[in-house]
Amino acid sequence: MADNYLERQYERYEARKAAWEKAKKLGLGRRPAAKRAQPAPRPAGQEGGGRGAGEEE
Repeated sequence: MADNYLERQYERYEARKAAWEKAKKLGLGRRPAAKRAQPAPRPAGQEGGGRGAGEEE
């Protein structure tokens, strides 16, 4: 194993960190997720979907 293995790893880390900080400063990070449309509201009386209070078998 090379003597300067840790030095090279640290240099790579510093390069990645510098690129990340630059992108963060310039606002080039990840794009925001696409906004999903809200589902249409259900008609009255059909909320829930399972058996609940007031329903009999």
